[in-house]
Amino acid sequence: MPVVVQKYGGSSVGTVEKMRKVAEKVAAARRAGKDVCVVVSAMGDTTDDLLSLAKQISPAPARRELDMLLSAGERISMALLSMALNDLGVPAISFTGSQSGIITTDSHSAARILEVRAFRVQEELAKGKVVIVAGYQGVSTRKEVTTLGRGGSDTTAVALAAALGADCEIYSDVAGVFTADPRVVPSAARLEALSYEEMQELAAAGAKVLNAQAVEFAKERGIAIHARSTFGGPEETVVKGGAHPERIAGVAMQKGLALLGFPAARLGDVLAILERHGAVALEIAVPGERAGVALDLENVHDWPVLRAQLAAEVPGLAAEDEAIGAVSVVGTGISAGHRVLRAVTATLAELGARPRALFTSPLRVTAYCDAAVLKDAARRLHEQLVG
Repeated sequence: MPVVVQKYGGSSVGTVEKMRKVAEKVAAARRAGKDVCVVVSAMGDTTDDLLSLAKQISPAPARRELDMLLSAGERISMALLSMALNDLGVPAISFTGSQSGIITTDSHSAARILEVRAFRVQEELAKGKVVIVAGYQGVSTRKEVTTLGRGGSDTTAVALAAALGADCEIYSDVAGVFTADPRVVPSAARLEALSYEEMQELAAAGAKVLNAQAVEFAKERGIAIHARSTFGGPEETVVKGGAHPERIAGVAMQKGLALLGFPAARLGDVLAILERHGAVALEIAVPGERAGVALDLENVHDWPVLRAQLAAEVPGLAAEDEAIGAVSVVGTGISAGHRVLRAVTATLAELGARPRALFTSPLRVTAYCDAAVLKDAARRLHEQLVG
């Protein structure tokens, strides 16, 4: 029978009732003649709640112990969904990331998948069972529990799809990928298809539908990703290979960011300190004697401690972390001229906000600015550039 990997995010399994509805959806796919492997995220705000507990215990929790704690959220989801399916008369079994054969690097809180030894998953699928896998986690080559960073359940799903030769369906609370956040830009439209490169840039710029590492993994393995709504209709966005004609794919925004400025000669020191804290830079720029790094604070579990260490060890450090956000425009052909860059800077000027930093790539223009203007900037840029 054909195999499908379905991933359900935290909002899709956030309550017992939602969990039961997901079970019914999975059961329908199984009864339609498919072998089904399901990857689940933690329920609702469970990860944030666990992280809050950790910070009440310690301002700088050990990253190994943090992985042990945070990986529990997905394990709760996997067990509950398996129970729900069994109650529907659909045989199901749940596995942790390590039991599923997800082998990762040793980097706690930001591990990357090295390989998938999905033997147990294949054995249970062959018995006619639905296999439920805890997303976001794996086991290192040193037998340590690791987590894959925010959105890592997407990467788990893509990696399992590659190992099983399966289709990959990512379910969330929106029906695919839109040209902007529909809650912010009512005129945003669903994109029927995106290239891997476009989706990677949108994800890196703050679009929450798919994880950037998952898209990178899908690109390497040639896996098409179908992004759909958990409880919606047949609408979807397909992320796959192939270039699109020159176009603006979307406008994205992020809050909760930090900007670091320091002498360019100390870049190596800064990166080493970030690595020790499991912090990955969003952007790095070395335009001259000063260097700049942007960080997503959602992925930095001990920012006050990290900031204090940077200040102590890096002379000339300047850090901005009060209400910093970024607005980005993503599309093919952006580097062919300055139209998009001019539109971004002009829009921020109209809103009375100066860019704190500007980063460009062949597919993206990003301006870091006051978070208070992000929504207005996204609406205006979408109207000008997307329509």
